[in-house]
Amino acid sequence: MIMTSEQIIADLKLHANTQAVEGMARFGIRPAQALGISIPTLRKMAKEIGRNHALALALWDSRLHEARILASMIDEPRLVSAQQMEEWVNDFDAWDVCDQVCGNLFDKTPYALKWPQSGASKKKSLYGVQVL
Repeated sequence: MIMTSEQIIADLKLHANTQAVEGMARFGIRPAQALGISIPTLRKMAKEIGRNHALALALWDSRLHEARILASMIDEPRLVSAQQMEEWVNDFDAWDVCDQVCGNLFDKTPYALKWPQSGASKKKSLYGVQVL
């Protein structure tokens, strides 16, 4: 059964952990919409959901911290455009989102080696380096 972004977001909210959100702040992670869900839990959810580019885009648009990390886990690298990469980089609001997106998705796209050198993302060039 294919889940909708709304169903997944509702499921994410069921896993919310306010103590974990407080702990995230100790590591400099202070996004406005964090739920405090662990990476192992997100990986399990990603495995259950499977690859789905459209769903990943919808989850990213939710602006929820963990939904964005989950989006990087379920997106299909071959369908990711350079424009999508640029837009997502401009949306990064925490270092862990950057790490997860680059390690789960960007480094698997056809643009992985070309993108940072192309002059893309000068606004947040630190994140572009992560892609390598």
